[in-house]
Amino acid sequence: MSSSTSLLASETGAIYKDWGGRLVVALAFPNTYFVGMSSLALQILYRRFNAHAAVACERVFWEKEAAAPRRPLLTLESGRPVAEVDVWAFTISYEMDYFNVIEMLRQAGMPPLARDRDESWPLLIAGGPGVTMNPEPMAPIFDAIVIGEGEEIIETLIPLFQEGIAAPRPELLAALDRIPGVYVPTLLPPVTEQGGQPRRIERLWVRDLEHYAPVSCLYTPETEFKGMHLMEIARGCGRGCRFCLAGYLYRPPREQPLELLLQWAEAGLRQSKRLGLVSAAVSDHTQIDDLATALAEMGAEISVSSMRVDPISAPLVRAMRAGGAQTLTIAPEAGSPRLRDVIAKTQTEAQLLQAVELAAALDFPQLKFYFMIGHPTETEEDMAELAAFVSKARAIFKRRIAMNATPFVPKAHTPFQWMPVTDAGVLKKRQQWLQRQVGRMQVAVRADSPAWAEVQTVLSRGDRRLAGVLLDVPEVSVPAFWQTMASHGLERDAFLGQLPVGGMMPWYSVESGVSDTFFLYEWRLAQRARVGPHCPPDSAGCLTCGACDEDWAFRFSGGLPQKPPPPVPAAISLS
Repeated sequence: MSSSTSLLASETGAIYKDWGGRLVVALAFPNTYFVGMSSLALQILYRRFNAHAAVACERVFWEKEAAAPRRPLLTLESGRPVAEVDVWAFTISYEMDYFNVIEMLRQAGMPPLARDRDESWPLLIAGGPGVTMNPEPMAPIFDAIVIGEGEEIIETLIPLFQEGIAAPRPELLAALDRIPGVYVPTLLPPVTEQGGQPRRIERLWVRDLEHYAPVSCLYTPETEFKGMHLMEIARGCGRGCRFCLAGYLYRPPREQPLELLLQWAEAGLRQSKRLGLVSAAVSDHTQIDDLATALAEMGAEISVSSMRVDPISAPLVRAMRAGGAQTLTIAPEAGSPRLRDVIAKTQTEAQLLQAVELAAALDFPQLKFYFMIGHPTETEEDMAELAAFVSKARAIFKRRIAMNATPFVPKAHTPFQWMPVTDAGVLKKRQQWLQRQVGRMQVAVRADSPAWAEVQTVLSRGDRRLAGVLLDVPEVSVPAFWQTMASHGLERDAFLGQLPVGGMMPWYSVESGVSDTFFLYEWRLAQRARVGPHCPPDSAGCLTCGACDEDWAFRFSGGLPQKPPPPVPAAISLS
């Protein structure tokens, strides 16, 4: 309680409501307060639940080693046991947080399997990118899982919960099962066991994004973005990077109008002069130059979540530096042009180095690169070109350079969903080689664990059998995970190796919005190191990947195509 009191004392924006007569929702982020309070999604949900007078929504976070001393799991605002709420809603961003979900349930004293809980327990629901594209490893745990973007469905769920939370649990689950976008695993067998034409859960996405205000409502110094007002300026990315879960989960790309963003910024500047612009690719907003210039004139100090350099937005970078930004972050992802074509990260070396030159000209103290190693078809020659690129960047930028070397993890519902992972031993050697090569250039390298990347691969492509593994693993360690998998009769290579292309996968229980045919098409292009189509915001009339319906695709054209639509890849040879 003393820790919670201290956190609340340092916050601005927390909402306190009496529980009497209200639907009580515990909004959980299965990681630390520091990490969870960096999530704009958590803040959006917190505000939307609490916008209802008849709902009291409080937060709950995972605490490292809190379960060991048998400390009770309490909500942050009122300090009451989580097991006393009506609905416990998890927003899950990362597969590796599955371990924390199990720990939190045990700490709360709740049976972790949905089949063992009745209406005397809180209804357990989940959402977020960590479960949307493949909910199967968590399916036996949750009563219901929201697939996709949840802003609009909250208005449907609240009255249903108010009416049915005290009813026999099977009745409430049956009602949830009738709502589009809601997956009730106990009422639906695994897709691989259904046979014929299996029932699949559609992904939800918000068509009119401007109706919502995805901005900060909570402020705390105990987070990575302390003292910063976050604004989601756009959602989705149509660039088509083949490894990127978010790029397919949040299709089609949508952006907020400039006028609305400036209104939000004006309100945010009353809280903080630091504004964080959030998007899959901030620089892809069609009015980013005008936005950056206007924010700079308003006196804002600008930070961005990510940006592209093809082309780079010079006004945005100048505004960032003028506002005191210390680091310019660039994500080449791969060092060689060939490998960037394989993964469809279409930035050229000339564009990347132009960004480096701009960072040097504007006197940024630090330049940071994000690379991924172990991409499909990666060779030692590709690694050599990566080191050569860093050498060219070092020749231009004389101050501090840091880089991340993150192992590739195949994700469900991406063109690389069937790809094998590079052996952890090989990846470790490549990381060590890279550290030696660029270390001579005084470049700091942060190399994520290849061993844990293999565990993440299993969780990202696993099925319901993984729930038993998560429940039985005695400790969160790589050896313990593999040993527990073996005790359950599961072979690691069956999850880490090449999967049958086009076969029925466990995650086909949900529809990503992108057609299976399109993923096959992109997979085939990757074999040839060819780049596929993009979907910029002005691509009226495009129905190629299947994410857009006709009402959305023709929204700028009065129902008429503005240009001939690109060919739909209907027939594809997999040989």
